[in-house]
Amino acid sequence: MHSSLIGKIEKAKRYAQERERITFSDFTVSFRGEHNIYALSYKEGQWHCSCSFFPKWGLCSHTMALQEILADMLPREVLSSNATAD
Repeated sequence: MHSSLIGKIEKAKRYAQERERITFSDFTVSFRGEHNIYALSYKEGQWHCSCSFFPKWGLCSHTMALQEILADMLPREVLSSNATAD
């Protein structure tokens, strides 16, 4: 294997352990809930979920679960502005 590629692989492994280096700005995912598959998105600091609970409350179990999973990689203001599932 080429030595420069070996160096990149080692750096990638180190980066994967240092999640604080990553901050999401936007993404879309499919979330398989208990009753349906929901479309979740995060864009410009705002969450959206296609479940029926989200429009009234601005959060739901799906967005709270993703916040917990991605906590180290989301901007702090997103985590502090919504309740967390504890």
